[in-house]
Amino acid sequence: MSKTLLVTGASRGIGQETVRRFLQDSSPEKGTVDKIVLVARDSQDYTDALAELEAANPRGVELAAYRADVGDRAALLELVDQLAEEQGNIDFLVNNAGYTNPVPLQQVDFTDFERTMAVNLYAPFTLVQELLHRGNHFDLIVNIASTAGITGRSGWLTYSASKAALINMSEVMREELAIYGTRVVCISPGRTATALRRVLAPTEDPTTIMQPGDVAAVIEMLASPVGRYVDSANLVVRQ
Repeated sequence: MSKTLLVTGASRGIGQETVRRFLQDSSPEKGTVDKIVLVARDSQDYTDALAELEAANPRGVELAAYRADVGDRAALLELVDQLAEEQGNIDFLVNNAGYTNPVPLQQVDFTDFERTMAVNLYAPFTLVQELLHRGNHFDLIVNIASTAGITGRSGWLTYSASKAALINMSEVMREELAIYGTRVVCISPGRTATALRRVLAPTEDPTTIMQPGDVAAVIEMLASPVGRYVDSANLVVRQ
């Protein structure tokens, strides 16, 4: 049976590496996908990533690329309409897109706080709810949170708050959608060498911490048959 994977924030980091792993997966027992829907903001990074992924596609998986800012609710609702019309059912959803502007409490701009919540929390909620409203049946929803959502970090107030809310929302989704046979897993990576991490910790040596491909490997496992045995609302992934 053909399966479709949707990944947000697919232009780099964990999102790009997740797409790469599913392109390389040729084992039927792992629940190989036949189509991957990529979503990211329009950027040179995204253009470059798409070219690289197309060139590393040995199985000829169909790649459907959409350019949208998931933090823009109007644009996201328009995207959902397009997805429902053009792509059919989304079996695996990876809500990976993330945003932050780490500053101390006194310097937080409320508009920026709203954008952080829009990208990190409202977008995953909107994608799930609006696709459900259109009759979509999910096999698996993976929400990418952070260990910063478990223990708040000084200077990361907006980011930590958004990820804490995502962890809690994932737990509710997990309980409510279980009756439909949908598995919901929240992953909270620790320090991972992504562009977002460089914003949070600009002086850190990225070679000393977990790599995006390590988190992508966990996502691939969750989408495989063995992933059904992972009974966790918040899966911590770290070195």
